[in-house]
Amino acid sequence: MTVGSMESAQLFDAGAKGRGLRASKELNIGEVVFAEPSFAAVVFDSLFTQVCHNCFRQQPQLHRCAQCKFAHYCDRTCQTACWDEHKQECGAIRKTGKAPSENVRLASRVLWRIHKDTGIASDSQLVSVEQLQEHVADLSQDDLQKLQADVKSFQQFWSYGRKQHSDDDVSHIFGIIKCNGFTLSDQRGLQAVGVGLFPNLCLVNHDCWPNCTVILNHGSQTALSSALHSKRRIELRALRTIAEGEELTVSYVDYLNTSAERQKKLKEHFHFDCTCDHCTKHINDNLMTAAADGDGAKPSAEKVKEVTAFSEKCLEKIEQARVEGDYQEVLRLSLQCLEKQENVLADTNLHKLSVLSVVSEVLSYMQSFSEAAEYAKRMVEGYAKLYQPNNAQLGMAIMRAGITHWHAGHIEAGHVLICKAYGILIVTHGSNHAITRDLESMRTQTEMELKMFRENKDAYHIMRATALKMPMGSSIKGV
Repeated sequence: MTVGSMESAQLFDAGAKGRGLRASKELNIGEVVFAEPSFAAVVFDSLFTQVCHNCFRQQPQLHRCAQCKFAHYCDRTCQTACWDEHKQECGAIRKTGKAPSENVRLASRVLWRIHKDTGIASDSQLVSVEQLQEHVADLSQDDLQKLQADVKSFQQFWSYGRKQHSDDDVSHIFGIIKCNGFTLSDQRGLQAVGVGLFPNLCLVNHDCWPNCTVILNHGSQTALSSALHSKRRIELRALRTIAEGEELTVSYVDYLNTSAERQKKLKEHFHFDCTCDHCTKHINDNLMTAAADGDGAKPSAEKVKEVTAFSEKCLEKIEQARVEGDYQEVLRLSLQCLEKQENVLADTNLHKLSVLSVVSEVLSYMQSFSEAAEYAKRMVEGYAKLYQPNNAQLGMAIMRAGITHWHAGHIEAGHVLICKAYGILIVTHGSNHAITRDLESMRTQTEMELKMFRENKDAYHIMRATALKMPMGSSIKGV
C-alpha cells in the first residue's frame, strides 16, 4: 500500500455520529487499512531537546538548529528533510525571541501548511482541515479561557507582514486540534513525545471495543539524501477480520476505565455520548470493580468501599513519589497498598491492577526481577480478562512481563510471554516497526536460551550468571 492510498476505506454518513469511514472491501486481521503522513506535527515542550523534530525519535546528543536554537535533529539530513516545515516557525521564534507552547506551534504549523497547500495536502485527503470538527461552542469555561490565552499567544507569535487571522479563525484551528490531535510516540512506542494532525484519521469514529488500532510508523531516515526519506505516518490497522461495508472504528480512550468513566472522558474531551455496546451494556464493569472471591469469606461492601478509597489516596501518593524519583517510597507505598487490597479486591479490579503495574515496574528498575515477575504475572492475567485479545497495550504489558521473567532466569515463562506479545504486536504494529523487530530478536534469543536450558540446565545457569555480571542492556530502552 502506498502512503495516502484510501482504496480500502470510504467516507460515509454515519447518522448521529456524523461522518465516518467504512471498509470498501473485506480486510484481514493486521492489514493496513490506510497510511497517512501528518498534515502538521510538533514535539512536546518538555522533550524539545530530547526528540528529533523531524522523525520524532528519542536520540542522545541531538543537533540544534543554529538559527532559532530551539528545534533539534538527529543530524543534518533530518534537519534538511524538516526545513520546509520548520522555516516559517524558525523565523517567528527568532523574531519573538522564544518558542511558544506546543499548542501554539502546532496551530501555526497547520496554518502555514494551509497557506502553502490549502487545507487539502494530497488527492487522497478526504476532507479539508478546516472542515474537521472543532466544538469550540461546547467548551467549558476553564477550557474556553485556556483557548483564549492560546489565541492571544498565537497572535503575538504569528509573523508580522503575513496574512493575519481573526481570533475566531484561530480559535477554530485550536478547536480542531483539541478534538482531533493525535499523540505521537517515540520509536519504541514507550513514551508520548508529540502531537500531530492527520485529517483522514480524524474521520474514524470511536468505539470502546474497536475493530482497528492506530500506530505511528516513523518511516525510514537511513538514506543519505533527505529527498529519499519516507515520512513519519500513522497506520490504521485491522484488529480482526472486517467485512466490506463495516464501519471502521478506533478507541479514543483507554478501555481500562469503567463505562461511566469512559463516557465522562469522551463527553468532556470529544463532546459526544458513547453508545457502544460496552458502554450501554456496562460490559466488564463488574470485573473492573470486583471484590476478591477466594476460598475465604467474601468481603463486605463496606470493606470494599474502604479499601477502594484507601487505594485511590495511596495511588496519588505513589504518583507523587514517582514524580520526585523516590522509588523506595514508591515500592513501600505499593506493597502497603497491595497488602490492604489482599482478599478484598480482585486482580481484575482497576485499583489493584494499577498497583500491580507500578510495583512490577519499580522492582524491575531495582533489578529485583524474581519478585517483579510474580507481580507482572498477576497484572498480565488481569489485563487479559479485560482487554481485547489484540490490544496494543495488552501486548506491551505482556512484553514487559516476558522481559522481566527472562531477566529473572525464568526462561520458559519468559519465552512464552515474549512469543505471545509478538503475536499481538505483529497485528497492531506490523513486522517493520522498531518494537516488533526488537521482539523478534528477543524471541530468537530466548528460543536459543530455552534450548540450552533444556539440554543442560547447569551450563545455562553459568552462562546467565556470567551475563548478569556485565552491564545490563535491555534491547528496549526504558524496560
